[in-house]
Amino acid sequence: MLNVGVIGVGSIGKHHARIFSNLEGVRLAGIVDTDFARAREIAQKYGCKAYHNHRELIALVDAVSIAVPTTLHFRTAIDFLTHDKHILVEKPITTTLEEAEALISEADKRNLILQVGHLERFNAGVSMISGMADKPKFIESRRLSPFLGRCTDVDVTLDLMIHDIDIILSLVNSEIADIRATGAKVLTENIDIAHAWIEFENGCIAEAVTSRMANEKVRQLKVFQHNSYMSLDYQKQELIRYLKRDGDIEKEIIKPEEKEPLKEEIISFINCIRTGAKPVVSGREGREALKVALKISGLVHHGLAI
Repeated sequence: MLNVGVIGVGSIGKHHARIFSNLEGVRLAGIVDTDFARAREIAQKYGCKAYHNHRELIALVDAVSIAVPTTLHFRTAIDFLTHDKHILVEKPITTTLEEAEALISEADKRNLILQVGHLERFNAGVSMISGMADKPKFIESRRLSPFLGRCTDVDVTLDLMIHDIDIILSLVNSEIADIRATGAKVLTENIDIAHAWIEFENGCIAEAVTSRMANEKVRQLKVFQHNSYMSLDYQKQELIRYLKRDGDIEKEIIKPEEKEPLKEEIISFINCIRTGAKPVVSGREGREALKVALKISGLVHHGLAI
């Protein structure tokens, strides 16, 4: 039996608790939240104990999910890693590259699983595109959301765009040659809208557009490559592929198998702990996505300061 805990049971963390509580061979030992009334509510719902402080859980678990605000990721994760506990930390891995390096180093030193919660890698449509991608020439992503008032402690690049950065980096097997970006602050003191243009050394170009000021939620990924074009609508869970074959253009609409990405992510985390396999998104992939997101944020902030 693997004993696990959840640190932070807000909009995402509560679902970590739900999924852990229903997995065979896993025992949800406890949850932590600064809002102790909420912690008790969720704990009662899933048959475990609530705690005020994450350190109270260290001796009781083998692994934890960390779903606290991004600015608290490092200090929470390092406490568990230094006590030989496996970690699934929500994206972004940390707020700085130095903090990310410290977590990676500690996990490596202790032979622990450090997985970063880039949820979209477990989206069935993204998995299908990954299997079809062959030297993409152009990638376009759009991730737009209405203003929800959460995760405003970080730039939208770290809140939303980082999902697409991680996917783009996983599809393009090349170093980055250049990045250009623009954006704006609208309702918060951080960047709320960002538009990035990423050029890779192999010639591929990626365009990422992100906003938390949109009228409606949009999640789209388009991949263009030789003789093929793929378009994924996350909302519809529909993948459209155009394929040139024998001079003709064929169109197919694919409905990926419906699975809950978060459940697939957590199952993968548990399997990595049990088998020692490398996570789909390890600390290193999390750090690389963070590096690009911070670069884009820096370019936007510089443009706003001019």
